[in-house]
Amino acid sequence: MTRTEGEWEAWMAAAQAGDARAYDRLLRAALPLLRAIARRRIQNAAEAEDAVQDALLTIHTLRHTYEPERPIRPWLVAICERRAIDRLRRHGRRGGRETPIDDFRETLASPGANQGEVRVASAELRAAVAELSEAQRTALGLAKLEDLPLAEASARSGMSVGALKVATHRAMKALRKRLGAED
Repeated sequence: MTRTEGEWEAWMAAAQAGDARAYDRLLRAALPLLRAIARRRIQNAAEAEDAVQDALLTIHTLRHTYEPERPIRPWLVAICERRAIDRLRRHGRRGGRETPIDDFRETLASPGANQGEVRVASAELRAAVAELSEAQRTALGLAKLEDLPLAEASARSGMSVGALKVATHRAMKALRKRLGAED
C-alpha cells in the first residue's frame, strides 16, 4: 500500500477518536516500515519479529499520546527503534548468564534410554537424603521439595525460620558433597 501525504496521520487521528478500521489500516500500512527498522537493528529474524510485536504493543498502549498535527512516521520509528534496542539489551544481559542448551547432546534420546542410569541416580539420591539428620530432611522437604514459604515451613516443622534456613543450607551442602556436585 502506498502512503499519501498525511494519510497515516489522518488514520491515527481517526483511531484516537475510536475508528477501529482506521487503526487497522494504519497498523497494516506501517508494518513493513516497522519490520524494516527491526531487521536493520537485529540480525535474528525471530528476534526482529518479536521487536516488531513489542513495538505494536507499545504503539497500542501509547496511541493516545500521539499528537495528530505532528508527522507520525518519526513517532513510529522512534518506538520501533527503542523496542529493538530493548531486545538487544535483554539478549546481551541474558547471554552472559545463560548457556544455550543446543550445545549439549541429548541424554534421554528415547523413552527407556538410560533407565539404568536414572535408577542408579535416584537410588543414590534417596540414600544421600536418608543419611541427613531428621531436621535437615524435614527442612529440605518443606522448604525445597514442597517449596513452602519459610513462615509456613517453620510453623509445620516447629523450627524457627532461622533454624529452618540453616538446616536447609546444611542439607543442600551435604547432598552436593555426597553426590559429587561440590569440588
